[in-house]
Amino acid sequence: MALSGGQRLGPYEVVAPIGAGGMGEVYQAHDTKLGRDVAIKVLPEAFAHDAERLSRFQREAKMLASLNHPNIATIHGLEQSGDTSYLVMELVSGETLAERVKSGPVGVEEALKIATQIAEALEAAHEKSVIHRDLKPANVKVTPEGKVKVLDFGLAKAFEGNAANDDLSNSPTLSAAATMQGVILGTAAYMSPEQARGKSVDKRTDIWAFGCVLYELLTGKQTFRAETTTEILAAVLREEPDWQALPAATPLKIRDLLRRCLQKDKALRLRDAGDARIEVQEALNAQAAETVSGAASQPGWTWREVAIVAITALVFLAIGGFAVWNLKLTPARPVTRTVINLPPGDQLAARDFPAIAISPDESRLAYVAIHAGTQQIFLRALDSLEAKPLAGTEGASTPFFSPDGEWLGFYATDGTLKKVSVTGGAAVALIDAPNLRGASWGSQHMIAFAPINPAILEQMPDAGGTSQALTHLEKGETDQGWPEFLPGGKALLFVAGHGGDWSNAQVVVLSVKTGERRNLIQGAIMPRYASSGHLVYAQGGNLMAVPFDPQRLGVTGAAVPVIEGVLQSTSSGAAQYSFSATGSLVYASGAVQTTQGRLVWVSRNGAEQPLPVPMHGYKIPRLSPDGRRIAVTIDEQESQLWLYDFSRGTFTRLTFEGDDNYAPAWTPDGKRIGFRSNKEGPLNIFWQLADGSGGRERLTTSNYPDTPDSWSPDGQLLAFEERKVPANDIWVLNMKDRKARPFLHSSAIVSGSSFSPDGHWLAYVSGESGRFEIYVQSYPGPGGKYQVSTEGGTEPVWNRNGRELFYRSGDKMMAVGIVTQPNFAAGTPRMLFRGTYTPSPAGFPNYDVSPDGQRFLMVKPAEQSSSSSLTQIVVVQNWFEELKRRVPTGK
Repeated sequence: MALSGGQRLGPYEVVAPIGAGGMGEVYQAHDTKLGRDVAIKVLPEAFAHDAERLSRFQREAKMLASLNHPNIATIHGLEQSGDTSYLVMELVSGETLAERVKSGPVGVEEALKIATQIAEALEAAHEKSVIHRDLKPANVKVTPEGKVKVLDFGLAKAFEGNAANDDLSNSPTLSAAATMQGVILGTAAYMSPEQARGKSVDKRTDIWAFGCVLYELLTGKQTFRAETTTEILAAVLREEPDWQALPAATPLKIRDLLRRCLQKDKALRLRDAGDARIEVQEALNAQAAETVSGAASQPGWTWREVAIVAITALVFLAIGGFAVWNLKLTPARPVTRTVINLPPGDQLAARDFPAIAISPDESRLAYVAIHAGTQQIFLRALDSLEAKPLAGTEGASTPFFSPDGEWLGFYATDGTLKKVSVTGGAAVALIDAPNLRGASWGSQHMIAFAPINPAILEQMPDAGGTSQALTHLEKGETDQGWPEFLPGGKALLFVAGHGGDWSNAQVVVLSVKTGERRNLIQGAIMPRYASSGHLVYAQGGNLMAVPFDPQRLGVTGAAVPVIEGVLQSTSSGAAQYSFSATGSLVYASGAVQTTQGRLVWVSRNGAEQPLPVPMHGYKIPRLSPDGRRIAVTIDEQESQLWLYDFSRGTFTRLTFEGDDNYAPAWTPDGKRIGFRSNKEGPLNIFWQLADGSGGRERLTTSNYPDTPDSWSPDGQLLAFEERKVPANDIWVLNMKDRKARPFLHSSAIVSGSSFSPDGHWLAYVSGESGRFEIYVQSYPGPGGKYQVSTEGGTEPVWNRNGRELFYRSGDKMMAVGIVTQPNFAAGTPRMLFRGTYTPSPAGFPNYDVSPDGQRFLMVKPAEQSSSSSLTQIVVVQNWFEELKRRVPTGK
């Protein structure tokens, strides 16, 4: 409805139109009650007549009205006059950034000052959980006094309401302005990739748009440009900005900031507007400092002032020169870069575990490589051209040196933590530590390590013995890993994960003596302390560095990217880098890589038959009871459940809510699938119909992570594990009364519970003997407990005939005959086959067995490419000198 000057809406007298957009027409009006000028936005008629949407809008508008910040245009309220609904907002004078950049780019200093205020507005809104969702130059005004005002904060969400918005065409700005091509183009150009795909958004969407706006201020051009909406959205999803278009005067810090804001994978994107504000402000401060330092050369100084400055400088130079001469200080050592090429045919085993380590004195390099089909640790003196394999390290990963450089610790294929002398000899087993997420050898003869179960940090003497818990899981944490002792061994760096998402992990520092901990950096992983006074960590395939005080255990400055393009795993977060105490760095160049694998059938004699499906990050494959479908977790940017239909040869996505949907478990009738999900916060168990119809239903409501293991044959009982510290518990959920009852509580780690086909026995894994073994216990009891494995075992799965139990022992698939009547008895375990198949994640069987018990559905890791990232190791000697230049510590 168009309004004319002098027309009234309640107490508001229309003065003149301001503009129109996808979310309504905007007018300048005068508030006759309060005697002030305001802006009113008249809502689209179709929207205003939808009572449900209007009600939702009212709730959102009430929250938006609570925003009170000098850089946010205030929403005074939502009013109604007759059939007209309208928002009353602060009237902001001045021009929009869209109008300003029409005449070309804004100067670097002015652009950064504007960006600082935009970031402050985003920061304030995000603290109240308000996301803009439609940030663009047209929604930012600069007043004649230079004050930045961000307009329409949160209105996109208000227009959307609580309804699901999986269709891009439902975007308020796009759909309501369908006939205004310019408006559509303007909005699409600032959409984040997740918006363009119609996925859920969070504050990182605003970070993307902030990067687009800053880029446009500096270049005078849209970040993504094309003639049609479709082409623009395609560019957002696939193309990179033209970084060459940035003016030469753009500070390096701002270039790095833009790259971090415009990461297409939101998991790799800058996470906080406050961090963006700090980066921009520091760039401004640096420019100001340069201006001050150059002031002496500017006209206007008298000859006396110049003489005083010159004499003072000469005096200081003389004193400084004398000090250097007197103390015989040596100049900074040169930084040199070399590349070590692995022998032809060899490749780094750089998948989900660290594969590179340099000794503290930088004399030796250890790396894990695949040579002639065998994975092994190789040791090379840096002044030599020859690398030698270390005996006893076949299948090893995660190498790390002792402080004196004489020993090398590693994670062995049998699930133990071992050490071996660098001069050779037998490897020494220290402790059982399945699926190690990092280890560190401290100066106090202690080794800190992070087994995947029970997902906390432990420490033990480097001579071997009993381990002790170092940490416990704080609220919301599900995993901990990548420990690093600080000098003296009294404090420890590590990483805390939430819901399996290592891209959003938190770097933490821990006092070993008191157990007190402090959060340091969000969205970081694999922290390492450098004696140059820095904390180095991996983030999105880059190495970042921040000044760090090891005495006060605190970060003392802003983070700066120092090495771009480091090979890193999305699954575990492991980044392939290491540096010595003396200051040299080694790393494998590359980027963030998803662990890929194939689904393969393996016969009892080891013959493989790949399924005709593409490679993905497959985990926990489960065959339907009739053997016609597979439910599997695809763990890539998110963890989601997918169904594969053998007859059709197609994949169908099953889960859409939450980003950690994991561990499918078919009900015996094949109608439903249980799984773990973070849809409602904690990692609890849900189930939903296997045909995708209907919604999911929550089955457990624990504060601890719950994961389904197996159903009883009648579908009335669900065995699941609940992750606690220091051990897991096995529970059984009764579907009749929906109550969970404990089945097994142990001081040791227990996992992988599996109902027998007759429902009278539960097989499970326990570490009570000091090594993981397979046990079978009667259900519901009372009755005995029987150990059926003899040389270690994990991942038990029953043959559906009930007379055989399968399990894995390292790279071997084992089978053991079972008799339950009249008494329980287990035969001698025998190996069926062995091979390199993706190991169990967190104890859940990472394979399944065909209904006839003759084939095994396994996940086979994809062959690693022969790219240089897997055949070369970059060596940067004296890297700390470069680190100190790029990231000053103020000392």
